[in-house]
Amino acid sequence: MDLVLLGRAAIDFNPVDYYKTLSESTTYRKYLGGSPANIAVGLARLKKNVGFIGRVSDDQFGDFIFETFRSELVDTSQIKRCKNGEKLGLTFTEILNQNESSILMYRNAIADLQLSTEDIHEEYIKNAKALLISGTSLAASPSREAALKAVLLAKKTGTPIIFDIDYRPYNWTNEDEISVYYSMVASESFLIIGSREEFDLTERLIQPGMNDHESAEFWFNRNAKIVVIKHGKEGSTAYTALGEHYSIKPFPVQALKSFGGGDGYGSAFIYGLLENWPIENCLELGSASASMLVKSHGCSADMPTLEEIKSFIKSYEEDLK
Repeated sequence: MDLVLLGRAAIDFNPVDYYKTLSESTTYRKYLGGSPANIAVGLARLKKNVGFIGRVSDDQFGDFIFETFRSELVDTSQIKRCKNGEKLGLTFTEILNQNESSILMYRNAIADLQLSTEDIHEEYIKNAKALLISGTSLAASPSREAALKAVLLAKKTGTPIIFDIDYRPYNWTNEDEISVYYSMVASESFLIIGSREEFDLTERLIQPGMNDHESAEFWFNRNAKIVVIKHGKEGSTAYTALGEHYSIKPFPVQALKSFGGGDGYGSAFIYGLLENWPIENCLELGSASASMLVKSHGCSADMPTLEEIKSFIKSYEEDLK
């Protein structure tokens, strides 16, 4: 595998009659959702060999996850079904306008947090070029211990760890807990990706109040080699342990929604790293994919191919002439 991802797969319901409140919306389209699941599909669309470690419900929605992953050529051999009635997370999105969206999540008795240490196998991690841990997997036991076992095995086998902080308030009990577990994984990671808010949550117990440069230096003194800090519409910056940093602004688009871009960004940026591209090219590819995602209706279903991203960038450059 080029990349193995550990975390949540869920169901997204995005309104077809958008620019209405959730209470006014009546028609939705169903998608595979969950940040690591979206990134998995994004990398598969970019022709990388991808595997997924997770738990899903033992019902028709669980079937949908398996069917969608298999249609995208994502390996499902390490996805297990829950046995005690736990259900997939359901996410209903509210698209009020181009800049304002909200998410209503149902995550009680949730399937993805039932991932167990027994579901984590050394050989699968050993045979991957990298392992991505999604921060949501750390929100509760037994998934928390499963994710930490995967980190320990990755360190043992020399598999680089990517930490997508992926903060969601659901299932966490307090911010101290968030900082404890996020910082544990971040300290072992080769690449850390998150927003400024997510880095602040990670660092609040160990060194709060750092700026972007200070955050990058702090994690370089652990194990990180690349730190990517995102600022939404203000763009993002990638810092390297060699002392370099590169910034990029989002590609201007007529957005349909304000969510989904981060997963397109993550998949394309990681693709560039796997291809040994220069960091600035990884950033450009990630930023372009993110812009393409916010102008589309779905997330996983609308992940672009490499040719589509290159065409998007080329069109933008031609418009600037």
